[in-house]
Amino acid sequence: MQYLLLIYADEKIGANMSEAERQQLHADYMTYTQELVTAGVMRAGDALLPTSTATTVRVRGNENLTTDGPFAETKEALGGYYLVEVENLDEALKWARKIPTAKYGSIEVRPIMMIDKQA
Repeated sequence: MQYLLLIYADEKIGANMSEAERQQLHADYMTYTQELVTAGVMRAGDALLPTSTATTVRVRGNENLTTDGPFAETKEALGGYYLVEVENLDEALKWARKIPTAKYGSIEVRPIMMIDKQA
């Protein structure tokens, strides 16, 4: 089963990190990513640029609306993700707990909906 591990944190935390803290976090992520690869469970993963770079699209009737920035103001913003393939939710949660940002942010674990591509 595939699970998306969505990484949320307050963007101010990263912005206020010292260079040494930023380098340590990067190293922690590289170690974690290599652990996923070595275990053979990683399918994809990326970090996202800050929400200030986002554009939100809405369609209301025949009107297409775009807004600079995220859809809604929130304290925690989506900062990246990992797509893993594991046996069950318990194993996905085990991997989610190891994500470095879990120490100060939150990790949302969502199963991927399997759609029959034969249809």
